[in-house]
Amino acid sequence: MSVVRRLRRRAAALARELTALVLAYRDPRTPFAARAVTLLVLAYAFSPLDLIPDVIPVLGLLDDLILVPLGIALVLRLLPPEVLRDARAAARTRPLTGAGRRLGRWGALAVAAAWLGVLAWLAWLLLHRIV
Repeated sequence: MSVVRRLRRRAAALARELTALVLAYRDPRTPFAARAVTLLVLAYAFSPLDLIPDVIPVLGLLDDLILVPLGIALVLRLLPPEVLRDARAAARTRPLTGAGRRLGRWGALAVAAAWLGVLAWLAWLLLHRIV
């Protein structure tokens, strides 16, 4: 199998897994902690802003290749097995993510609010360490 074909298969699997996370987030059986971590992982995965900008050679892409899969792994451990099973089954029949799907105004506001919340929390921590 060619390298390009394997990469396409893995990218499709990642898209299905992210779709399953969106569906699991919406499921009322999902605990609060799993929802919170899922929201952070999805916001980071779909956000145009990165911890390390992509223009920095190697490091810019490494943060995406390390942080997103680690975040997904954490969410998968927090989700109840039945919620994850149902979300994966639904993701196979009803994909939500894709190249044609846009984030939308509310999605962009949610991502911006999440980043502002993280920055405010970091500023609060910094101020309490200094004072």
